[in-house]
Amino acid sequence: MGVAVHPAEPFLQIHTQVAQGQAWCDRYRHCRPTVACVLGFTATGLIPGISAAGATPHDRQYTAIADAEFLLNGPQRQPTYPLPPLQAGASPVLISRAVIAAQSLPVYLFNAGLPIAPAVPAIDLGGEPAQCVSTGHALPLATVHQLLTQGLHWGAKLAAEAPNCYVILAECVVGGTTTALAVLTGLGFAAQGKVNSSHPTCNHTQKWALVEAGLTQAKLDPNCDHDPLAVVAAVGDPMQIVVAGMAIAASRHGGVMLAGGTQMLAVYALAAALAIARHLEWQPEQIVVGTTPWVVRDRSADAVGLAKLIGSVPLITTRLNLASSRWPQLQAYEQGYVKEGVGAGACAIAAHLYQDWGQTELLGAIDTLAEHYQQSGLHTP
Repeated sequence: MGVAVHPAEPFLQIHTQVAQGQAWCDRYRHCRPTVACVLGFTATGLIPGISAAGATPHDRQYTAIADAEFLLNGPQRQPTYPLPPLQAGASPVLISRAVIAAQSLPVYLFNAGLPIAPAVPAIDLGGEPAQCVSTGHALPLATVHQLLTQGLHWGAKLAAEAPNCYVILAECVVGGTTTALAVLTGLGFAAQGKVNSSHPTCNHTQKWALVEAGLTQAKLDPNCDHDPLAVVAAVGDPMQIVVAGMAIAASRHGGVMLAGGTQMLAVYALAAALAIARHLEWQPEQIVVGTTPWVVRDRSADAVGLAKLIGSVPLITTRLNLASSRWPQLQAYEQGYVKEGVGAGACAIAAHLYQDWGQTELLGAIDTLAEHYQQSGLHTP
């Protein structure tokens, strides 16, 4: 399938499964979505150089809880956990928060497994942080079962609270593109070289070495069929199984936008595998993946090719451009830094579908929020 620009929505691009994606956009136009952000942690994120979502491994321990606090509260003069400095760029939570605040979108936070509890209200799902992918023992299998049960429960609950609308399922997991590669490979997809990263050029060699080590330790042959829960337990992270469960259950009642690039394509593949392996009813035509244009433009990865490899999911982006932002840290997105996270791409898509926002409105809201953040006395954005 090629790329389509919806005739009524020139600000959106549908990169795969065009007709299905267009029907989804038509169905949920002018609906106010509910945003659910699932927070998780993997020790993979502490490996030097694995991620740019925090300038140092120490900083990356706090990325998810700082993003969660900002997502809910916006700029504060004395946040419990300030946004950590990045190697370059600014946290994508600035994009998400700008839309959420301006369009009054309801937000739920879920702790799927963090080493430090968030400083803002979050629903604790009883998970735990994952060990490094390379161990082949990322999570106890019992924990994975528990998190799937929680995901199915909360997916149905979120959908019930947004009748005739859709749910945005976002994530914040530092190192999550590496666990995405691992889970996709464990499920039998040839995803090597296709995943994105927060670096301007993806560190494929480093990621693949960790994934190979983990799959070897777990004795998972990518050429054989495996229980998807066992794959997550071996090389996944706690967010993946929760959001897969949420997507399956929520799709039975309404629309779902999986908010992210590589990570959410892996979640979709996991949901599809779970639906088959566990005989779970779902409505895959109700699900799309929404991400940022920088994910799709990344020449060191292949998100569109990965979406086609996985199958029947529409991959949607906006035409948001930050080159004319007043802030160099936001302009850095156009050089390939950061790219996505905390539901940034999906929130931008939702802003267009709900209130017809285009480039002018989105950039204005993002720049204004960045200015407020700078005025809070902490950092430039």
